[in-house]
Formats: sequence, structure tokens, C-alpha cells
Amino acid sequence: MAASDADPVIIKKYANRRLYDTESSAYITLERLAQMVRQKRDFKVVDAKSGEDITRFVLAQIIMEEESHGAEMLPVNFLRQLIGMYGGNMQEVVPQYLEASLDQLQRNQAKLQEAMTGALVANPFAEIARRNMEMFTAAATGQGRQAPKAAAKAEPDKADLDALRAELAALQQKLDQLGR
Repeated sequence: MAASDADPVIIKKYANRRLYDTESSAYITLERLAQMVRQKRDFKVVDAKSGEDITRFVLAQIIMEEESHGAEMLPVNFLRQLIGMYGGNMQEVVPQYLEASLDQLQRNQAKLQEAMTGALVANPFAEIARRNMEMFTAAATGQGRQAPKAAAKAEPDKADLDALRAELAALQQKLDQLGR
């Protein structure tokens, strides 16, 4: 019996590191789990012995596998900054901000593709940077996902704002280079 789109597929991870897909009744690989992510298939990985949810650990393992095979997407400086935020006062805000930023990036993917082909006259990167600042401001002030106008009224810490501006400028420079 196949799981519906709303029900996550349960993947059991055994002590011998093997992954068992309970939907297909077959052992699978991390590569297959990566394909499931790309196909937007929802799954949950549980330790076969304890029943503990280890999905986050396995997803991180998939990222490391992708990175080790030459698909480098996470810059070393980004990883260092991310590690440095563990245990800090921004730890609670960072996951929401990163998730919102990636959601926004995915929503803007078509606009970015159009910009790379010269279809847009206006600078979409400036708009993306503005939206990212609004999301960061909302996350830093604990307002969550509120309307951009409400988020723009809050004042983030100057050091955080300067760091974010520098990061956005670097990202825009990279995007400009890709567009050439």
C-alpha cells in the first residue's frame, strides 16, 4: 500500500548503515534519498532500533556526500559562519531566516533565469536583496513571517545589518559574474 502525498515515507536506518524504504520494501542508498528530496517526496528517517527520528542527521549526511563528489554549493566561509552561530543568541533566528531565504530564492528562480537571458529591464537582484533584508529584519525581531512593510519598520542590530549587507553585496557580485 503506497503512502499518500501527505504521509511521509518511513525510512529505517539499521546499525549496519543500511537504509530500508518501508514503502517499496527495499534497501536504498543516500543517492536515492537525494532523488526523493529533488522529487519533493516527503520522508522520515528513523533509527530501526530506537525509533528516534534521525532525518536531520541523514539530510546533513546527503549534503556532505554531494559536497564530497564535487557539487560544492556551500562556501567554506558560510560553513564557518554557520558553525560560529551555534550556541549564540542568533541560533534561534538562523533556521527561520535560512528557510525563508531559500523559499524566496526558489520563488524568484524564474525571475533570475529571465534576468540572465536579459528578459528583465529592472535589476531583480536589488529587489531580492531588499526582500532578504526584510526577512532578516522580521526574523531578528521575532516577528516571523509578517508582511514586508511591518518587518521593514524594525531596526536590526547594526553589526548584523552590516554583515548581511556585505554578504548580499558578495552574492550580488557573484550573480553579476554568472550573468556575463
